[in-house]
Amino acid sequence: MLIEHAGKRPRIDPTAWVAPDATLCGDVTIGPGVRILHGARLVGEAGGAIRIGRDAIIMENAVIRASTKHPCKIAAHCLIGPSAHITGATLEDEVFVATGAAIFHGAVLGRGSEVRVHATVHLRTRLEPGAMVPIGWVAVGDPARILPPDRHDEIWEIQKPLNFSQWVYGFDRSSPTSCAGSPAGCRRRSGRMPATQSSMAEMLVSEWRQKWQSLPQL
Repeated sequence: MLIEHAGKRPRIDPTAWVAPDATLCGDVTIGPGVRILHGARLVGEAGGAIRIGRDAIIMENAVIRASTKHPCKIAAHCLIGPSAHITGATLEDEVFVATGAAIFHGAVLGRGSEVRVHATVHLRTRLEPGAMVPIGWVAVGDPARILPPDRHDEIWEIQKPLNFSQWVYGFDRSSPTSCAGSPAGCRRRSGRMPATQSSMAEMLVSEWRQKWQSLPQL
């Protein structure tokens, strides 16, 4: 399915192949020889750009997203495994992202790097060329530290200053609730949080409400 969004329509090289049940939405460019397999979703939110390079393969049910602040580029000869999730990142040539892995906003994966099954590359993290993130492990920071998931305190020490909510959504978690200018969209459960502090979930729900309002009606 090809969907025009924010005045942009997907562009597909004639030598590429897109499965009939895959979805391409918005400013998405598919290069020569690319294969987009069944159930994959490539969504350029609010005008965000996605670029898929020559001979890359996007496997079943992978999700690739971009926003205006965080475009997504996947270079030549990359392989994105089933159910992997990549949003607003840059992958250089010959990167392998395995089944169920997650790559977050602003991450840069060097040429020939590998992210194994269910591993995570956090926002604003840089993997050196040829680096490997083992099964279920977490890469975080620039340059990346690669840590097992049970070392949460060490991961958080590096991740916290990267400021996910501010970097991705423009929200300061410590600031009074603004809900992106839509107070009516915020509904706080009494007694759960101080009246001056927004929860992460509350901010994200408000952000997504605005995005859904801008999506085309099918």
